[in-house]
Amino acid sequence: MFTGIVETTGEVVGVTDEEGGRRVRVAAGLDGLYEGQSIAVDGACLTVEAGGDGDFECFLSRETLDRTAFDALGAGDRVNVERALPADGRFDGHVVQGHVDATAEVRSVEQVGEDWRFAFSLPDAIARYVVEKGSIAVDGISLTVADLWEGGFAVAVVPTTYDLTTLADATPGDPIHLEVDVMAKYVERLAAGYG
Repeated sequence: MFTGIVETTGEVVGVTDEEGGRRVRVAAGLDGLYEGQSIAVDGACLTVEAGGDGDFECFLSRETLDRTAFDALGAGDRVNVERALPADGRFDGHVVQGHVDATAEVRSVEQVGEDWRFAFSLPDAIARYVVEKGSIAVDGISLTVADLWEGGFAVAVVPTTYDLTTLADATPGDPIHLEVDVMAKYVERLAAGYG
């Protein structure tokens, strides 16, 4: 489990296409990474296959590539990185599983005073799980929905989040990963039996 509080950004330093998927190496400056560890990269839960000297390597299966925008990932790209929450860790953000529900795109970026307003498209398939003032993960970043309309939503981003994540690189048309609040899915599933 993750919290959507991005620990650091990393740089993709290698991408190799292989049978059944692709292998990605990320330089993130994180020590102590080990084989088998879960790590979120742009909000997708991946498994560390090799780590050392602050770098780590993961294999992206065809399933992962089909559900994400990682087909376009290349050397030099920056990504958001978060290690899994330890059982005794502080819980900030919200419950993030690292299961990308959909890909969408950046619609607009606007600076508002010291803050930023980002608008994103919202696929119909997950729109029912998104509510104003609710939580959503965008490329693994825990954000609060500030505005919601058919086919899209907006978030307000404080300078710290802007500076410490890949949002600083985002431009209209860029693909993003979305993960809705899993609690909404559970509520829907449980309530379905009472309809």
